[in-house]
Amino acid sequence: MPTSWTSDEDLFARAGRELFSAVIGDTLDLLGHRYQFLPPEIQPLRDDMVVVGRAMPVLEADDDVGEAQTPEVRNSPFGLMLRALDDLKPGEVYVCTGPSRAYASWGELMTMSARNRGATGVVIDGWSRDTPGILASGFPCFSRGRYAQDQRTRGTVVDFRCPVRIGSVDIRPRDGIFGDLDGVVVIPREIEVEVFEGAWSKAHGEKRVFDAIKGGMSAQEAWDRYGIF
Repeated sequence: MPTSWTSDEDLFARAGRELFSAVIGDTLDLLGHRYQFLPPEIQPLRDDMVVVGRAMPVLEADDDVGEAQTPEVRNSPFGLMLRALDDLKPGEVYVCTGPSRAYASWGELMTMSARNRGATGVVIDGWSRDTPGILASGFPCFSRGRYAQDQRTRGTVVDFRCPVRIGSVDIRPRDGIFGDLDGVVVIPREIEVEVFEGAWSKAHGEKRVFDAIKGGMSAQEAWDRYGIF
């Protein structure tokens, strides 16, 4: 299917400027994918942060499950975390799940490493720390909140570029990620063209409805005329 963008870089830049999570979620609903938002507790560190990119899923586990880990994981600092960071590609989003709530899974040094690799953001199903440094970097960081407890000796990355689940949402490598103040939504790669093109169409339609209502049109009339609300 032809697209209105020429590359991932073009797609992500346009989507970050012109779209928002609600209109993407609405479009997914229309396509039959009704539950693609991550838990609402996962929020940006700053209200104006927007993350757009392709998922690089990371699976972390508490150190007390070490018996189930491979020697490579057990014998490396932070398990496979450093390898996962160094494997990030431009346009990817580090998406981590699996740890308990006993420590933070993201910090300032990880932010700088990811940024240097061309990553476009991070989504953590857990805590982040080093908040002033992350905010100063401007790197989009979404987490369940802030907590300074270190993950070393507590958490270990056991796999990456693997399918993961956060809440009720499955996330596979290279699926689309879009996050803003209202939430983080996962876009299955096989329908991304329909989702983004549909979201742009709906966003333009909502602008027409907004202008009509602002001009005095009733809610019912707006719905009857545009079929958007």
